[in-house]
Amino acid sequence: QVQLVESGGGLVQAGGSLRLSCAASGRTFSSYGMGWFRQAPGKEREFVAHIGWKYSTYYADSVKGRFTISRDNAKNTVYLQMNSLKPEDTAVYYCAARSAVLASYRARDYAYWGQGTQVTVSS
Repeated sequence: QVQLVESGGGLVQAGGSLRLSCAASGRTFSSYGMGWFRQAPGKEREFVAHIGWKYSTYYADSVKGRFTISRDNAKNTVYLQMNSLKPEDTAVYYCAARSAVLASYRARDYAYWGQGTQVTVSS
């Protein structure tokens, strides 16, 4: 069982930056693949980024070059550094954990989810 708690969301102007954090419980955090997803009002939840247990990273095309996912296994925490934010990045951002080795872009492949943190980018 893994429990996830996100933090770091807020209101920022377009072009600004935010860093989201996701603190995980459990002694096996280092063996989980961790993902970030987001969901805007009226839209489906979409993949943002994934980092594997060997630190391999994957990004959605819409955030590539602007967002960076990282993890600190000693702190049981995964981060999402978001730069050059755009109004279309506005959404609730969710952290998720997956015990499989391979990365996945599908929300249904992640067994554990945080409660989400709101990110609002004003124009």
